[in-house]
Amino acid sequence: MVVSALLGAPAGAADIPPVDEVVTSSNVKHLANVPKQGPFAGPTAFGTDITFTGKYAISGNYLGFTIYDISKPSAPTIVSMVSCPGSQNDVSVAADGKLLFLSTDSSRSDDSCQSVAKPVSDPTAWEGIKIFDISDKANPRYIKSVKTQCGSHTHTLVPGKHGSVYIYVSSYILPTWLVGTPNAGPNCEAPFDKISIVKVPLRAPTTASVVATPVLFPDGGNPGNPGRPDNPVPGDDTWVPTTGCHDITAYPDKDIAAGACMGDGALFDISNPEKPKVITTIRDTTNFAFWHSATFNQRASKVVFTDELGGGSAATCNPAVGPTKGANAIYDIVGKGKKRKLRFRSYYKIPRENASTENCVAHNGSLIPVKGRDIMVQSWYQGGISVWDFTNSRKPKELGFFERGPLPPGFALGGTWSAYYYNGYIYSSDIQKGLDVVDIRDRRTDGGKRIRLRELNTQTQPNYFARH
Repeated sequence: MVVSALLGAPAGAADIPPVDEVVTSSNVKHLANVPKQGPFAGPTAFGTDITFTGKYAISGNYLGFTIYDISKPSAPTIVSMVSCPGSQNDVSVAADGKLLFLSTDSSRSDDSCQSVAKPVSDPTAWEGIKIFDISDKANPRYIKSVKTQCGSHTHTLVPGKHGSVYIYVSSYILPTWLVGTPNAGPNCEAPFDKISIVKVPLRAPTTASVVATPVLFPDGGNPGNPGRPDNPVPGDDTWVPTTGCHDITAYPDKDIAAGACMGDGALFDISNPEKPKVITTIRDTTNFAFWHSATFNQRASKVVFTDELGGGSAATCNPAVGPTKGANAIYDIVGKGKKRKLRFRSYYKIPRENASTENCVAHNGSLIPVKGRDIMVQSWYQGGISVWDFTNSRKPKELGFFERGPLPPGFALGGTWSAYYYNGYIYSSDIQKGLDVVDIRDRRTDGGKRIRLRELNTQTQPNYFARH
């Protein structure tokens, strides 16, 4: 059942939808849902990131990945499912949809798709990048693995020369005071202030290897502040140290990248893909607990950073936490070249209150390509999907939304992990509900429907209008 709500209605506890009920703004329509199924149907088989190539959407899952045919957005179908356990299993594609890269960020017994969990303290444990040949979407083939330090929590593709692509592998060490148990081992030792760069010759992907491990924070980065580790939602006196990066978004056409690096936000020069250089960094020890991800606007004059307060498992979309924690922070990029700086302008957080059982915080999203406007679609876990405008950096505003009511009892984690705009529609990977397809019809966003891409990895931002 879909219940339309009037955009702009006051938010409050009375507005929380019933369990599992879909609610949208009047300009948003829920077109389709393909539930998780088969080996991915269970509550611990978390749906994760999405990538796109041609008429296909590919969604990661803690237990593998699923390829969907989205040629008819209102009726997507499953083409294949690949079982290959290893969180988070974030995905990206290259070589005109022939290759798929999969991030493994958990200690495994080996690099196979039949591996089992192994203690991080075991020096023989494996984690890193897996490469699949997906030329035949119905029959993907696993062809290569590359072990990387601390595994691969997320990864970002950066085009190289002579038919190659670089994979910026983001990984990190969480402090013991935050997670309760040691997070480091022989393959992941502190200090860890680097990324791993894997070079993949696209015509010979089985020769892929680590070519650099640049230290991005030679001074150690933000030292962090344990604050109140007993509090399940860190307060304003708690933030994590910079011990690696959580996510990097590259904008190859502009030769820059933005890094969400736990305790620091950073801007990088990637004109030499093997030697990224830090241009500037920024910290927010008042409101940001964990710098999670980044999105440029089309002109690369702004960056939206997200704060994953509570690690994505806490209920932070409520009056007790407030509008500036677990939110987005909008920064203008001022100056030129090596003198560029990040200037804070405002926060944005969804205006709807969530139930105390709903994990909700700023998460993955992408631009909706509208000329002259800065508009983004974004996941908020159980807070749903928000379409919002940050053209005025100081006054962001929501244009539309989609969300479900709380999950039934027994689910520890749920909601939309990633929501991206691709060829006229919004595709969402829901942790528990599978793939959702959403359509927004609004004069402010309709211009995006004219843009068509052959491929989209959102952590490698395209210059949408260079091709049109």
